[in-house]
Amino acid sequence: MLYLLDTANVKDIRRICDVYPIDGVTTNPTLISKEKTDFKELLMKIKDVLGLGKMIHVQTLGENSEDIVNEGEALNRFLGENAYAKIPVTPQGIKAIQILSQKGIKTTATAVFTPQQALIAARAGADFVAPYVNRLDNIVGDGVEIVSEIVREFKIYNLKTKVVAASFKNLEQIHKASQAGTHAVTVAPELFEKLLQHPLTDSSIKKFEEDWETIYGKDKLISDLI
Repeated sequence: MLYLLDTANVKDIRRICDVYPIDGVTTNPTLISKEKTDFKELLMKIKDVLGLGKMIHVQTLGENSEDIVNEGEALNRFLGENAYAKIPVTPQGIKAIQILSQKGIKTTATAVFTPQQALIAARAGADFVAPYVNRLDNIVGDGVEIVSEIVREFKIYNLKTKVVAASFKNLEQIHKASQAGTHAVTVAPELFEKLLQHPLTDSSIKKFEEDWETIYGKDKLISDLI
C-alpha cells in the first residue's frame, strides 16, 4: 500500500519524509490556499522536498474540459511525469481525463463517492480514483465499504486504475481502508504521525532499556561495545 500525505505544508512534508516511507503528496485548492504563498514556488518546494520518483497530485479548477486539459498539460510541463492532475468526476472532468490519458498525462479522479463514478473514471483512463471516506461517513454512508466495492469491481473488470482512499478523520478508518485492499491512502500529517503510536510499544521499549542499563550502563549503545 502506498502512503501519501494530504497537505501542501512544506515543513510537514519535509519532517515526515525524513522519517517515513512516503510515496507522494496530494493537494487540493483548500490546502494550497492555506499556505498563502506563490503557487508556482510552493509546488516547486514540494517537488524538491519529495525528491525523484515521488508523486504530486494537484487539483484542477476548470469547469469545462478544455480548461481542465490545459491545466493538466501545464502541470505536466511544470512538474514532470510524476505529476497527477486531480480532476473531479463531473461529465466535463471525465471528458478531460480521457483526453489527458490519450496524451499520456497522468490523472487522479477526485471527489468520488460511488463505485459507478470510480468505474467510469477508470474506463476514461484515470490512473487513480480518490473516494472520500469520512465525508461519506458524515452523511451516514459507509466510506470504507465504498472503497471495498471499488477495489473489488476493479479486480472483476481487470482495470489498472488504483484506489487512493482519502478524507480520513481517525486511525480506524485508515486501518479498515487498508483491510479493504485500497492501493493507497492519503492522510493529513497530524493523523499520519499517529499511525505508529501505541502505549504498549512505548512500555516495551522502556523495559528493554531498563534491562540493558542494569548490565551495560546508561547511554551505552551496541556500537560502543563492539
